[in-house]
Amino acid sequence: QVQLVESGGGLVQPGGSLRLSCVASGRNFSDSNMGWYRQEPGKQREVVAVIFSSGITVVSNIVKGRFTISRDTAKNTVYLLSNSLKPEDTAVYSCYVFSGGRTYWGQGTQVTVSS
Repeated sequence: QVQLVESGGGLVQPGGSLRLSCVASGRNFSDSNMGWYRQEPGKQREVVAVIFSSGITVVSNIVKGRFTISRDTAKNTVYLLSNSLKPEDTAVYSCYVFSGGRTYWGQGTQVTVSS
């Protein structure tokens, strides 16, 4: 059974940093694409960053220059390093993996940026 578990969210002041982690289990995902979405209350979910099985990364223009996505294939883990956080980055951040024609999602972790 595939399971994704995020961690690292929390309350941070504007300008602060957080590193989110997502551990996938159930199979090896080294040949799969992984990424992060976020969703604010009352708004549609939006893509934050993607890392392909090749290692190529794509980051949304909204967070480009502030967020970095990376992965450790040996640990089946994807990370999102978030710097220079702004109040508008407040959202639930969820990781996903696209494998075998299916998308698997984690439960999400809350990130709140506030003074």
